[in-house]
Amino acid sequence: MRLDLWLWAARFYKTRSLAKHAVETGKVEIGGQRAKASRSVRVGDALRVARGEEIFELTVAALSDTRGPASVAQTLYQESEASRVAREQARAL
Repeated sequence: MRLDLWLWAARFYKTRSLAKHAVETGKVEIGGQRAKASRSVRVGDALRVARGEEIFELTVAALSDTRGPASVAQTLYQESEASRVAREQARAL
C-alpha cells in the first residue's frame, strides 16, 4: 500500500494530494528516513509525521485504502506514549 494513500485513510491529511505533498517536503519519515509518496507501508513500520506544530510518532497497526470514520482510522495506527505526552505538553503551552 502506498504511503500517501495510507496517510489519507488514517485521516492525517484531508486529501491524498496534501499527504503526497507532505511526504515530498520531508514531513513524513519511515524508520528515521525520508520516504517517497509511492513507498510501500507495511504493518509494523515506524512513522514520524509532522503536521503543523504537532509531531506524531506512530506504528502502523493495519492497512486500509479507503477513508472511513475517525473511529476506524484510529485503529490503523498506534501512537507512542512519549509522542502523546509531548503533544499534550506542547498544547498546554
